[in-house]
Amino acid sequence: MAHSNGDSSQLQHITSQLQKLGLPDLPSHPDVLLYPQNNPVDVYRAHIIQQVQEITGAEPKAIDGALAWTLDLKHGDLVLPVPALRLKGKKPDETAKEIAEKFSSPLLAKPTADKTFVRFFFEPGSLAGFTLPTILSKKDGYGFNSLLGRKDPKDSSSPQKLVIVEYSSPNIAKEFHTGHLRSTIIGGFLVKLYERAGWKALSMNYLGDWGKQYGVLSQGFDKYGNEESLKTDAVKHLNEVYVKINQDNYAEQKPVVELKAKIDELKKLKTPPKPKKPAKGEQPKPVPEHVWTDEQETELEDTVKQLQAKLKELEALPSIDEKARQFFRRMVDGEPEAIANWQRFRDYSIERYKDMYARLNIFFDDYSGESTVKEADMEAAAKVMESKGLSEESEGAIVVDFAKHGKPKLGKTLVKKRDGTSLYLTRDIAANKERDDKYHFDKMIYVIASQQDTHVAQFFEILRLMSPPYSDIVAKCQHLSFGLVKDPKGQTMSTRKGTVISLADSLDDVHNYMHEVMKKNADKYAQIEDPEATADLLGISAIMVQDFSGKMVNGYNFDMERMTSFEGDTGPYLQYAHARLCSMKRRSEIPDSELPSADLSLIMGAKEGVELIRTLAQWPDVVLNTLKTHEPVTVLTYLFKMSKALSSCYDAKDTANKNAKTMSVVYAESREKKVALMALYESARLVLSNGMKLLGLTPVERM
Repeated sequence: MAHSNGDSSQLQHITSQLQKLGLPDLPSHPDVLLYPQNNPVDVYRAHIIQQVQEITGAEPKAIDGALAWTLDLKHGDLVLPVPALRLKGKKPDETAKEIAEKFSSPLLAKPTADKTFVRFFFEPGSLAGFTLPTILSKKDGYGFNSLLGRKDPKDSSSPQKLVIVEYSSPNIAKEFHTGHLRSTIIGGFLVKLYERAGWKALSMNYLGDWGKQYGVLSQGFDKYGNEESLKTDAVKHLNEVYVKINQDNYAEQKPVVELKAKIDELKKLKTPPKPKKPAKGEQPKPVPEHVWTDEQETELEDTVKQLQAKLKELEALPSIDEKARQFFRRMVDGEPEAIANWQRFRDYSIERYKDMYARLNIFFDDYSGESTVKEADMEAAAKVMESKGLSEESEGAIVVDFAKHGKPKLGKTLVKKRDGTSLYLTRDIAANKERDDKYHFDKMIYVIASQQDTHVAQFFEILRLMSPPYSDIVAKCQHLSFGLVKDPKGQTMSTRKGTVISLADSLDDVHNYMHEVMKKNADKYAQIEDPEATADLLGISAIMVQDFSGKMVNGYNFDMERMTSFEGDTGPYLQYAHARLCSMKRRSEIPDSELPSADLSLIMGAKEGVELIRTLAQWPDVVLNTLKTHEPVTVLTYLFKMSKALSSCYDAKDTANKNAKTMSVVYAESREKKVALMALYESARLVLSNGMKLLGLTPVERM
């Protein structure tokens, strides 16, 4: 058994509980990592592994790997799919029956064989005795195992592993909108998840703070900017400026866009795409006769001439786009005036972003960005790409053609423009190595939207093809992709078009809504110490829970009405569940010191209480599973399931007296039962609080 310092008392409690049941100390399985001092279910795993090994001869490691927790407790507390044991010489269904018949332990009811599955049901009394004291002892540490983040997970003195999480990463001077929310809160969740698992987690914000768009922005500020507005709310004002100058740029570039579209259309007519191969068994469709007239050829030549003339005309103006290109060139060359202008926009924007992040309970250790990547490191990466035959010249630019390296689906990508300026792909490659040189990380997670899936795949593949040290570093990297947040009508948001929903405005709106709801109950409202702050926490919970309610790969519509509901699986519902438990604790007047010695046998008569205890025991496994999936919805689904089990306890009735609420603290027939009920409900509150904090929510005590 692996254990950390300070766990000896918990292990002594487990040994004591086992001795009461006539059992010796926990069975030892050297090849299996179990942490019973953190996870009550591991007490049962240890005994199941021992007996299944004795019955079947299977290796303990194989049994542990096959044992799984169930999504619905009616299917058992743990389930063993026998085929996963890979035993030879006996049919899995026969082995399942044999295990169920021969298994015997006072810790568990008689297992059931369901075809090739063996279902294990923990004995409620013993489970309560292991689970509730563990929760009450561990408090905000229950469910979390700090040994998992050690180089040697058996040794608490072993060095911590380091994970870097790169997330949020907005473009400077663009409004922080609801689309940025996903990367920000997913990244914040991952940082908390790894920290609670004992890793050292470093939050990195890799800002989009370099590129031609700053030349566009500079012109926009000269034309539409206001110094006072910049100081008051830099991001909001610069976003307004950016939208306006882009509208001007669009109008200026519209003839070019139209001419290019016309040329593309004519080229398709001149050289139509080859017909697709018919499916197996189908006849090929007849190909229409290809006709390309002299008039069309003349039209194509004239359109190309018109485009060239228009491009020269815009360059001579110079156009907004040309001025932006020239400005960025001056930035790259380090011209003081250009750099000072850019630096001012960057500094003001970061200060504003920090306010927004603090509101979301997010804090960064490292504000880096495209601008911080060293030119020398980019040049070094470029030389490696060239020496390995990865990059090649194409019309004056440098590209990588993945088809030539066995990855045709990744197409071609540009790594250096014709004017010599590097693209963000080159910066990403250099930045990846810079981070490893600086931090020597064990793992790095890039939290980047699915829109950039191809870019990240190209980025990772280039690093693999570059050989060590680049390939060694990317082997430690992972891309977490997520779907888009759209507006309430399902439309994609765009900064340039000015169609984004400002996150600051959204937070203010949901704050105001929650504040009005709170005011409706004057008595409760009067007891809240800081109603404004509480309303903000409720609003942020509403937004974050909506975001976490599905798998990351799925997008969703930002729906204010749905997220603020107190019914269904919403943030306000979770906050209400926590506040209700806090209220119960205040009114019970039972001191925490009495809870660990509670007589839990007094609450084992109600099936609702037993189901809640079984659910609370699952929390450490939920956290462990989430470390594998990285999905916040894994935690959120559990919290809603646990909250509903909790709600069932409030409504539980005595079968002999249907009017009596048998799980009610207020109507408890003795102080001893009151203490036992509070031991259960305080355990539930601790688990709910731990889960909410892991998601980045701040649980409220009154609302």
